[in-house]
Amino acid sequence: MTVTDPSAERRPVADTGGAPARPPLALTPLIALSLGYFLVMLDVTVVTVAVPDIRSSLDAGPSALQWIVDGYSTLFAGLLLLGGGLGDRLGHRRMFLVGLAVFTLASIGCGLAGTTAVLVAGRLAQGAGAAFLVPASLALLQATYPDKAVRARAIAIWGAVASIAFGAGPVVGGLLIAGLDWRAVFWLNLPVGALAMVLTLRHLPAATRKPATHRMDPAGQVLGVVGLIALAGGINEAGSAGWGSPLVLGSFAVGVVALALFVAVERRLEASVRVRPEGRAPLLRLSLFRTGAFSATALVGLLISLGYYGMLFLSTLYFQQERGYDALTTGLALLPSVCMGLIAAPVFARVAARTGPYLPMTLGLFLGAAGFLGWLLAGSDTPYPVLLFALIATGLGQTMTALASMAAIIESAPADGAGVASAVFNVSRQVGSAVGVALFGTLVATADRLTDGLHLSAALATAAFLTGGVLAVGARRKTAAAHAASTATTA
Repeated sequence: MTVTDPSAERRPVADTGGAPARPPLALTPLIALSLGYFLVMLDVTVVTVAVPDIRSSLDAGPSALQWIVDGYSTLFAGLLLLGGGLGDRLGHRRMFLVGLAVFTLASIGCGLAGTTAVLVAGRLAQGAGAAFLVPASLALLQATYPDKAVRARAIAIWGAVASIAFGAGPVVGGLLIAGLDWRAVFWLNLPVGALAMVLTLRHLPAATRKPATHRMDPAGQVLGVVGLIALAGGINEAGSAGWGSPLVLGSFAVGVVALALFVAVERRLEASVRVRPEGRAPLLRLSLFRTGAFSATALVGLLISLGYYGMLFLSTLYFQQERGYDALTTGLALLPSVCMGLIAAPVFARVAARTGPYLPMTLGLFLGAAGFLGWLLAGSDTPYPVLLFALIATGLGQTMTALASMAAIIESAPADGAGVASAVFNVSRQVGSAVGVALFGTLVATADRLTDGLHLSAALATAAFLTGGVLAVGARRKTAAAHAASTATTA
């Protein structure tokens, strides 16, 4: 499915010295896809600043508040593989619209919630909607922009919008709550979701799909959902209940067993479908991981989320508890980090168009590692300008790496498996984020001083980004070698 400007054929062709003209970047489909991802990323952070008002309004206890915040990410991570698989089978445009509809309707439920149970249910439904629309969004980017250079620009804009949403969440939430109340953070989703659906229906035509030749994989779908939800839920609970609590250990046990069975089922189905093409197709083709670039990129996604979002959580605690900032001031203090997409996006688009995604991925990882070392200077009275390098370098490095990783995943995925491939990458990022927040939160909770836990966590985040940098260098070499071999064979 390629969407281009209908008037492009009537425009004069510029003299390119014999080089083929680059296809134009169709903006309207990109706006539709970006608005969907905007909603998903905004709701990661916008609800956090509403927690005190929700507590007093609904008389919510600590457990309910935790699920209001973390239930969203738990369902998001748990249903990503299912959402990606359904998109590959039923059509990515259809699943993108379904995800938008579920997310928007769930936001209405959250805005009308009169009890914590209703609000938690609404947040879980929002996570389900996000799990359906995010893999579809990436797959639609691949289909709408087949030219690699144009796709790099599209991914840069798509990622920049998400970065703005993530960074603006605390500020937007603080302003809405100050002017209205906590319900306004959910009502904001309605006009954005409606606009995204209208633009999608008008400017993203449904792709012509071949009928599915394989039956679905219900066992894999159930095991994948159970395993990922149990794992994500256990990690989220570990931050407050402790890593050794029965609930956390039980969740981990269920998750490990379910995911082990999932791998066994998928391996058997992938082997059998080669013999019986009409049989059940696996939800996830494990052969994808035999591609070094795919496996390395998926692991990079986990590492950058572990380091960056774990440290972002601690930096919020640092500014609020160690420095005494309120929620709005903390959000403003973090803006130099969380809004780096405005700089990273054009830099990535320009570099990736010439070199491919692995060079900006490598540069971003090493820049982020250097930035985390800057947090070692943080103390109870450290001047804010001293921390600017840490904030800017980690934000720029993380965003550059995330954009490059998404481009690499799309390039390494088969056309008929783009949804599942992007889902794997997003699962990796969600798990990394949950582990980072829970692990670094535990380190701070057990340290004598908050800054001691912050410094240790910064060192671990540095190690995570350096490991990712080594993986990116290896993936770049393997991809270059594979390309050279392919070119030699063709010649």
